[in-house]
Amino acid sequence: MDRGINRVEIDPVRLEIIRSGLQSIPDLIEADLMRTAYSPLVYEYKDYAVGLVDGAGRHISVATHGATGLLMNMLGLAVRDGIKIYGGENMYPGDVIMTNYAGTMGQHLNNVVMYTPVFGASDRPVAFMCVNVHWVDVGGTYPGSCIGTDTTELIQEGLQLRSVKLFRRGELIEEVLRIVEYNTRLPEMVLGDLWAQHAGCVKGKQMFEQLMKRFGEDVLFTAITQIWRNSEVAARDAVRAIPEGTYEATSFLDDDGVDRGKRIPVHVKVTVKDGEFIVDFSGCGDQVRGPFNAGIEGGAVSAACIAFKYLFTPDEAVNEGGLAPVKVVVPPGKFLSAVGNAPLGLYQTPQPTVVDTIIAALAPVLPYRVAAGHHGAHDVHGFSGKNPATGNVFSFFDTAHGGWGASAHGDGSGPFKTLRHADNKDIPIETVEALYPLRVEHVRFRRDSGGPGRHRGGLGIDKTIRALAPVYVTLAFERFHCPPWGLNGGHPGDPAHAEIETAAAGVRSVLKESRIPLQRDDFVHLHTGAGGGYGNPAERAPDDVCLDVRRGFVSREQAKTVYRVVIDAEGRVDSKATSALRGVSA
Repeated sequence: MDRGINRVEIDPVRLEIIRSGLQSIPDLIEADLMRTAYSPLVYEYKDYAVGLVDGAGRHISVATHGATGLLMNMLGLAVRDGIKIYGGENMYPGDVIMTNYAGTMGQHLNNVVMYTPVFGASDRPVAFMCVNVHWVDVGGTYPGSCIGTDTTELIQEGLQLRSVKLFRRGELIEEVLRIVEYNTRLPEMVLGDLWAQHAGCVKGKQMFEQLMKRFGEDVLFTAITQIWRNSEVAARDAVRAIPEGTYEATSFLDDDGVDRGKRIPVHVKVTVKDGEFIVDFSGCGDQVRGPFNAGIEGGAVSAACIAFKYLFTPDEAVNEGGLAPVKVVVPPGKFLSAVGNAPLGLYQTPQPTVVDTIIAALAPVLPYRVAAGHHGAHDVHGFSGKNPATGNVFSFFDTAHGGWGASAHGDGSGPFKTLRHADNKDIPIETVEALYPLRVEHVRFRRDSGGPGRHRGGLGIDKTIRALAPVYVTLAFERFHCPPWGLNGGHPGDPAHAEIETAAAGVRSVLKESRIPLQRDDFVHLHTGAGGGYGNPAERAPDDVCLDVRRGFVSREQAKTVYRVVIDAEGRVDSKATSALRGVSA
């Protein structure tokens, strides 16, 4: 990681000042991005990644928020591809480069990284300021580009930009901007987000230059190397704190949207040895025909890094050193290491299950750190059509909140997004109803959905959306056949599913289907998954069961038949009947 300059150790106080300065740059830029972006996927949902990488594409600091799956390795990969294309000698002050190249990042084409070089004393870049944004539409077969459930080629999923300059030496390249503008159904929103990215790149570059001026280039990069080294030591120490060995876990995905009902196996083997965390995906399913593939970096590597962070260094900032212990073994041609022209539109959908399975493998040696399975599904629901209020085409999609697994410490949390999302938010109802011809009829907890246990799994939700005009809806739900597992005698949580209710055909269940036509006053009912339980349900404290019943989380029937707790007519625990049911003395 050393740049080859003669270095000395920096005292701890100055090191922390520099660390805070480096972290403040992406944090401030992401705050600006949320204020200036046009798409609610950015300013509400937080589908972005902001960060600094060095001249070789190694992560210096990334923003505190944003999508976890984008923060692990994506920014550095984008920069390294640009260096491969241009070489450092063909990058100049004022250049701004864009890429969504799937062959490098292994993710869907909507994820567009923009970056600009920072120059120091040499004529080659010493760092890059990067801003990734999920562009809401980059062309392709379906509005939204990445939400079709039946694409079979990457080319069907939109415009591909491999490390192209938007600005050269500070001058806008108009032709590239026109290519973007005329390859999206939503040019105003996409270009608005593009300019928000650009502003973030320019401001972040200036802030990094100010840090170099304040501390000196050599001192600043000495500090960065030291931060990397300290992070690596902390990460390896965390790994060494658990017994060495090889641990395995298995789950599966429902299907790829094209070959319906054909399960996709997820088998992981995790080896802990010599301070390294080695994840072997060789037992996972092969590359599939549908859009649920990922390239090796966006799939296998990203999933392994996310699981590692959750297990070992959740409170440490993401940087190059902190992920050094992670090693990945995966042959080409798995659904997590897809090659060729494989469709990647819904590449993110399998990842929460993969991450959860990696974590589950460590349950035998980390019993107080590993929770039961979480809902583990993005449950994409996307709407498109023409908005009668404006006459304009619209495309809107969101993903689901659901329950997380219970643990030895307590009940499962939620409803939240998945492990891959971290703190991504639902797009608020007010925003949805203001921008689109949709009405959210209700959002409420799914009673009895949380996996029963001594500690109960987090609940899923029921959400109903009414169409206020003719629209299309696309649904991509997962994990219906592989419910979130319980631990140590806990029961699984309820899986997710959706229903379409139309005046013409009544109610029917749907998991994966593209462009379902809806008329005014038709409904989409979303039922999200819940977390698995932990421990024997009959050992749950009766007062906790009673409180769950009063809150509407658990029905009286489930309280009696599963938890073996009787609630009387006044809503209190019937101690005598409960003791008899549990076979203990009152």
